[in-house]
Amino acid sequence: MLNYATNTKTVPVAGIILKEYFDNENKRMKSILLKNGLLISSEKEYSEDILISGEIISEIKENISSIPEDTNIIDISGKLVFPGGIDAHVHMELQTPAGPSSDDFYTGSIAAIYGGTTSFIDFVTPVKNESLIDALTERMRFAEKSLIDYSFHMGITSWKPEIAREMEIIVKKYGITSFKTYLAYKGTVGIEEAELLEVMKTAAKLNALVTVHCETGDEILRLQKKFIRENKTLPKYHALSRPVECEINSVKNVIQIAKQTKCPVYIVHTSAAGSLDAIEKAQIEGQPVFSETCPQYLFLDESLYELPLPDSLKYIISPPLRNVEDQNRLWQGIQKGSVSVIATDHCPFNLSGQKDVGISNFTKVPNGAGSIEHRLSLLYTYGVLKNKISVQQYVQLCCTNPAKIFRLNPRKGDLTKGSDADIVVWNPKIKENISSKTHHQNCDSNIFEGFETIGKPEYVFVKGKKVLEKNKINISGLKGKFISRK
Repeated sequence: MLNYATNTKTVPVAGIILKEYFDNENKRMKSILLKNGLLISSEKEYSEDILISGEIISEIKENISSIPEDTNIIDISGKLVFPGGIDAHVHMELQTPAGPSSDDFYTGSIAAIYGGTTSFIDFVTPVKNESLIDALTERMRFAEKSLIDYSFHMGITSWKPEIAREMEIIVKKYGITSFKTYLAYKGTVGIEEAELLEVMKTAAKLNALVTVHCETGDEILRLQKKFIRENKTLPKYHALSRPVECEINSVKNVIQIAKQTKCPVYIVHTSAAGSLDAIEKAQIEGQPVFSETCPQYLFLDESLYELPLPDSLKYIISPPLRNVEDQNRLWQGIQKGSVSVIATDHCPFNLSGQKDVGISNFTKVPNGAGSIEHRLSLLYTYGVLKNKISVQQYVQLCCTNPAKIFRLNPRKGDLTKGSDADIVVWNPKIKENISSKTHHQNCDSNIFEGFETIGKPEYVFVKGKKVLEKNKINISGLKGKFISRK
């Protein structure tokens, strides 16, 4: 596990280049020219140069020769060039009874940079009956530590008439155009379907998107209580208390509510084949329904719940891991475009001191795991290199589609003149093994421990600033900003 001091501008971790070196370099270099790389957009690949001026891409064309005198020319022959990754689903410093998720906005953004992600969307999660504005104000304070740009989905955890007016303020004043609802977690942040109906009615009027965690919360509570009564407390009962039917039935109900209200809906972390069947049916009928899935549902399966304690605790996430047939169905959806986004649901907890509080009762384990650092490498290795998706689809899923769906474009999500210079120069040959001993997320374990990956960022640029170079990071003067999506 790597720890970071969140109140300083230096990070005590191997691979950090001296601050003074970068300060001098940044003073010298006003423009950067990336030459001889293969650019990958959401639609094509092409060999052109990229000129970065300040924070933006100022020119893209073959053989750029007219450049300022002090331009830093970087030869990236043999490398791929992607737009900076956008993770549309993260939970930094999420508050739980077991303590906050172990990555805050500072450490989480460091892990993101190492993985080639240059912006993300987190969540505001009010407690029941809390003002949305008050909750947003508090969350903004947490997010000030981020090193990369960020936005929020606004959670709706209860309904009363005043919420409709606050939703309007959230959209029109703050530019937060997506709302998050949970049909699981009854008693805390979960809401009823009747409340979701009101949220969607209001969101439709505001031209906003509603994202939904689809699981039938009442059935989950019933099964949890049943298993605990029967002294069935191991992690495998977490999965058994949240069977695929809980997700599938909830997805179907949510699609019907969205159809009734004419509200676009985004199903987060789709994990079940039957869920995707329902989503595709609605899409064919012309309904604006988007599906997101995550690396854990593509590369891990339910057999991991059979591992001995405490290792099996790492995999307690919601929805739980599914079977290989569900994985194969998700890949089919990705290939045909019915799955629009691959995000992470990044929400790590330490195995020691957090996950293990539920070692004798799976319902006490904080749900979540981390993968923001590994999303691009895993999908490149086991998606692109295995010929499951094209490299253009890879960019669509991880960069362009989330930017379009959540209104981050044209600033983010593609390589275009005038957009933010959030750029990843990808070395397609580097091999690594994922390990909690070498990762950069602030967590003592990793659900992808031992996975071999091929390909990783060689350079990462955040709004024109070279922040990663051959595994050495520069955070001097780096500060993320809130993105208003009006």
